[in-house]
Amino acid sequence: MRRENTRDFSQCRKCGARILFMRMKSGKSMPVNPQFVNFRKDGGKDRIVLANGEVTSGTIVADLIEADGYGYVSHFATCEYAQTFRRK
Repeated sequence: MRRENTRDFSQCRKCGARILFMRMKSGKSMPVNPQFVNFRKDGGKDRIVLANGEVTSGTIVADLIEADGYGYVSHFATCEYAQTFRRK
């Protein structure tokens, strides 16, 4: 039986960065950066992928006291080659 969100690292085939694949609520996999980010759930512009596969909007914060939670940032948001992955 396969676990819902395994923590096996992979590598981006374009930029070479280390990534994780998260299973989303829809059943699809999304590449995310493996570093946790703290966020404030205020409807901000950042999209955060939670450990359960849910995507939420908020603002990434450095201070743990300000944070409402933690999650991952989609690798598509940080990869310099993200445009090459988009369907035409």
